[in-house]
Amino acid sequence: MKFVNILLTNKGAILALYIAFALAASIQSYLLTPESMRNGKEEYSFTFYNNYLTFKNSFKHLIENKDLYIRYPKEHDDLYKYSPTCAVFFGIFYALPDTVGLLLWNVLNAIVLLISVYYLPHLPIKTKGLILISILIELMTCMQNEQSNGLICGLIILAFGLLERGNYFAAVFCIVFATYMKLFGIVALSLFIFYPGKWKLAFYTLFWSSLLFIVPLTVVSFPQLEFLYSSWGRLLSTDHSASVGFSVAAWLKSWFSIDINKTLITLAGAALFCLPLLRLKEYTNYWFRLLMLCSVLIWVVIFNHKAESPTFIIAMTGAAIWFFSRPLTPVNLILFLLAFVFTSLSPTDIFPRELKAGFFFTYAIKAVPCIFIWFRILYEQLFMKDIQLQPGAQRFGLTI
Repeated sequence: MKFVNILLTNKGAILALYIAFALAASIQSYLLTPESMRNGKEEYSFTFYNNYLTFKNSFKHLIENKDLYIRYPKEHDDLYKYSPTCAVFFGIFYALPDTVGLLLWNVLNAIVLLISVYYLPHLPIKTKGLILISILIELMTCMQNEQSNGLICGLIILAFGLLERGNYFAAVFCIVFATYMKLFGIVALSLFIFYPGKWKLAFYTLFWSSLLFIVPLTVVSFPQLEFLYSSWGRLLSTDHSASVGFSVAAWLKSWFSIDINKTLITLAGAALFCLPLLRLKEYTNYWFRLLMLCSVLIWVVIFNHKAESPTFIIAMTGAAIWFFSRPLTPVNLILFLLAFVFTSLSPTDIFPRELKAGFFFTYAIKAVPCIFIWFRILYEQLFMKDIQLQPGAQRFGLTI
């Protein structure tokens, strides 16, 4: 127990652990044997860090005035789905060898997430340690797929911490940049409702949105930028009808044979999400605002029709912040344990491949505990009369 206490309060040790996981994920992706795929008469070979190459090569396509949103099978097996602005950002990695760039990309995702959790106000240092340790496996899944979700999650949490400290300018940048990476980041703008200076927040949002929009003009013409945004829009509209991912829509369809229009499900989810905002008197309560952050982090995943396994680092971080800052009740404990086992551990080799493919994937099992936790958070937001912190570390018999 003494060792656990030391680990949870040692930022350097947890930082080293996060970097070690990023290094392990990068080495694994780089060394795994490439896979072959045939397209008509041609056969292509793809690395296991295919997503990273998709991001990296977007900068090359941008400066070559190519369409970012079509396939380039000779380079990678995926579609680029981020904004032209992010393609400029990925230019940092384009200049680097894959061995270095891949590692730095995974380290960036890990470190931004770690810093954001430590930046949360009013939580004891050991509670933050518990949160960070509990999400490591989910983060590893994200980094093994070279995804940006750790970075996006960190930016949203960091924005919350900055808002709490009155640094609106930096907070708005975090949210707007996260939105330019993945559009669901825009949901985090809902946090603005809790803070004074709405006109200032609106101005900063307009400023950062406009500035980031024109960043690609440093390397492309305005007509080309217009074309790229049109192409991106077409891709996203096609993408919307393609699947239901690990989401509420997938859960309803696979468990209950309820096949509702995904837009209607999202609208219903948005209405439920907004209900707690009717409790105006709770706006001054930090723990109520923290619950809203948790709700945002889980909502953007479970109501995302394209949510994949690596996306759940966002939802699991929200679940961990919720669990370790709330009273330890049997319901809360069961829900979090279910999330840890069936959300975080489901992609690992603990479960047989046949079970994962035939049951976990078919019935969207990865999403279900997070869906239940989100409804639990919604219940607490709506009906709890005394929303306060009970430090997670203390509840587990650890000294604060």
